[in-house]
Amino acid sequence: MDDSERPGEIRSPVDPATAPPEAGLVFIGRARTAWTDRSDMPKNLPQARERGGEAEARLEIDPPWRLGLKDLAVGDAVIVLTWFDRARRDLVVQAPRRAERRSGVFSLRSPVRPNPIGLHIVRIVACDAEAGLITVDALDCLDATPVLDIKPWLQNVDVPPEIEA
Repeated sequence: MDDSERPGEIRSPVDPATAPPEAGLVFIGRARTAWTDRSDMPKNLPQARERGGEAEARLEIDPPWRLGLKDLAVGDAVIVLTWFDRARRDLVVQAPRRAERRSGVFSLRSPVRPNPIGLHIVRIVACDAEAGLITVDALDCLDATPVLDIKPWLQNVDVPPEIEA
């Protein structure tokens, strides 16, 4: 983990990684990707798709949770929540490399955040529920990233409300 700071970044007075836990999360499996180094990893899902992410984008679900894969099917869109276990957790203001200004952590999609939860909206391209293997069209996370949850993406529910001007 790189804990160096860029000019203008601000650390939180509390590092969540050292705070007592307030929730009992369990990992249900691991994401498998071609990305083993953060410097090589795509910055988002469109980049992962462009770079052929499907070739190595799959979820390996642990045996106790495999029955939960029932009813998932090829072609389904799902929301995969991951835990960016190798990300910093102590910055509240960041200076992204390719941005002209500093930004608050909650206005960014950076993995560096108090709770490093990754959000990936992907499509299932293969599913073997019995083996606990789900191949998806792409993932923008490091290989072996823990998986927290899988939720169906629902077109009539998962769209933001119209914004009136």
